[in-house]
Amino acid sequence: MKILISGAGGFIGGHLVNNLLSQGYEVIAVDTKNTSDWWQLFNSERITNKVLNLKSVDNCKSLFNSNPDIDRVYNLACNMGGLGFIQNNHLKCLKNSSIQINLISLMHLSNCREIFFSSSACVYPQSIQSKKGCVSLKESDAFPAEPEDGYGWEKLYSEIFTNYAIKELNINPRIFRLHACYGPNGTWSNGKEKVPAAICRKIIEAKLSGNHEIEVWGDGTQERSFMFIDDCIDGINRIWNCDHTGPVNLGSDEMVTINQLIDIVEGISGIKVKRNYDTSKPIGAISRNSDNTLINKLLNWEPNTKLQVGMEKTYKWIYDQILK
Repeated sequence: MKILISGAGGFIGGHLVNNLLSQGYEVIAVDTKNTSDWWQLFNSERITNKVLNLKSVDNCKSLFNSNPDIDRVYNLACNMGGLGFIQNNHLKCLKNSSIQINLISLMHLSNCREIFFSSSACVYPQSIQSKKGCVSLKESDAFPAEPEDGYGWEKLYSEIFTNYAIKELNINPRIFRLHACYGPNGTWSNGKEKVPAAICRKIIEAKLSGNHEIEVWGDGTQERSFMFIDDCIDGINRIWNCDHTGPVNLGSDEMVTINQLIDIVEGISGIKVKRNYDTSKPIGAISRNSDNTLINKLLNWEPNTKLQVGMEKTYKWIYDQILK
């Protein structure tokens, strides 16, 4: 198979490229960033790396016209980051929808019918995540719609567009709503990092500096589940083993508080830190967890890497980056 991956220079995209190459696929890897800034860059006779903005209709059309034998598209491209970025860049996030629209509208030029879309748990209504100890989020909970401002609306709209295209454009999609993916080779600084990477970085810096204090956004009681990258890639591969074209949760159901996450990283680092809580910073949902009933039914599988195990690997990788 020949596979197109948009967002290939990002965290999940880079891991997916590596996995698909290991399976023997031919890959066209596309990202807007210069290849020197890709988190993982591969040199192989079976990969073509392209720096291209697929928000442009002309760029997308040219890509498909020059590759008339693409079998499957994976769309992981989006301008996004942690809460600080998402809540201050609504327009940038909303513009991401043009990528999915262009890909779906033009993939017929390559005689391609299969497309994977990486949606997000941010599509779920904010009101049902506003209290601690919320019921795990089911796929059907997305409507009536009240998603995360900007980013969540973009993901939900892209899902809707994709679902209409099943009949009208004869495409065969798969959609995963990803829940907080983390692991090595992910963003760990500069404001676009997610919570697991941010906590690792802060505690590593505290350990190396001798100043054992960190800033914590919110009061630390926010509840989350975090999915290790290996489980994410495994799930993306498995989704093609069923015929379900609607959205499916892909996330761990091992929910912890932010304070409990800090406890884990303290144990890995071997130090205790003073936690300076800043309740003026964005905190997002009060409680968010993945209901894995549907993915279990469809695939007889769910993400199963324990948070302790994944955080140990993530901590070690970030520690090495900081030392460099």
